[in-house]
Amino acid sequence: MSKRDFYEVLGVDKSASADEVKKAYRKLARKYHPDVNKAADAESKFKEVKEAYDTLSDPQKKAHYDQFGHTDPNQGFGGGGDFGGFSDIFDMFFGGGGGRRNPNAPRQGADLQYTMTLEFKEAVFGKETDIEIPKEETCDTCFGTGAQPGTKPETCSHCNGTGQLSVEQNTPFGRVVNRRVCHHCEGTGKYVKDKCNTCGGKGKVRKRKKIHVKIPAGIDTGQQIRVSGQGESGVNGGPPGDLFVVINVKPHEFFERDGDDLYCEMPITYVQATLGDEIEVPTLQGKIKLKIPAGTQTGTNFRLRGKGVPNVRGYGQGDQHIQVRVITPKNLTEKQKELLREFGELSGNQAPDEQSENFFSKVKRAFKSFND
Repeated sequence: MSKRDFYEVLGVDKSASADEVKKAYRKLARKYHPDVNKAADAESKFKEVKEAYDTLSDPQKKAHYDQFGHTDPNQGFGGGGDFGGFSDIFDMFFGGGGGRRNPNAPRQGADLQYTMTLEFKEAVFGKETDIEIPKEETCDTCFGTGAQPGTKPETCSHCNGTGQLSVEQNTPFGRVVNRRVCHHCEGTGKYVKDKCNTCGGKGKVRKRKKIHVKIPAGIDTGQQIRVSGQGESGVNGGPPGDLFVVINVKPHEFFERDGDDLYCEMPITYVQATLGDEIEVPTLQGKIKLKIPAGTQTGTNFRLRGKGVPNVRGYGQGDQHIQVRVITPKNLTEKQKELLREFGELSGNQAPDEQSENFFSKVKRAFKSFND
């Protein structure tokens, strides 16, 4: 099945800015996160959204995608970046092999990726934890040679240890030499006769390794942590690859995060809004007092500087934005109703009669979550 257009997946235009792409991704990631959305297709949609963001948030990948879409521009040359048959033609005409990679040269191991899901509080304050990942490591029995202890790899008799086979061919340009990787030793120049019983001659074994990871305070969904040297082991003595820990953060019931800033709603009573008051507000650092001026209207915003999320790179701290919501009373006594009717007659306004119990419950839980 063909992939959907990445811009369509995120619901943004091709001219969308990096911030617009990021906001669209965060919104959809929260919507389809498997820990939140239990629908059967939530996980596949979450992966689709993440793949689209990984491409469109990287300028180089985005430029490539804008030019070629999902099509690999190298497919017309025999697949991959090796240019397949084209290399053979080049070798035929120019006596090639010079552009091929030395199969015995040291090569860095492959990078690994691990996805970690964090609670909102863990992402805000950071944590240290151990994770287990499956990875290939050098065999402890043969120490990477692939040969049974007491033996060693032998020189390949087909290529005499060069790792290449030369074939002479007649062409319109004369007789040329076409060099190819030796299929007997796969270009290593060596042949393992007595293979190691532990790794089967591969020189590597797959293990589950425990790795200690430090999660910095302020990390957010889509960001990743690089753990150097914890990827797959290198080839021919090359260095190991790296491990990239990709972060997903569960949404919070009370706080909404945008970058380093936090947004929340606070309920106040009709009397508090009219006469003014001082209320307690939950923050990441604990409860604080917030002064509500007399005559405050529902939807009024207040800003608490430095009460947001710590910047993951250590550049200060965001702000907390509070929007107040006036909750109308219910279950009034006759005396209260009479007073409100009298007030309404004097002011010419009708008093509302609803409020949200669930909203107050959310605030109570928010007070508790950051004080546990």
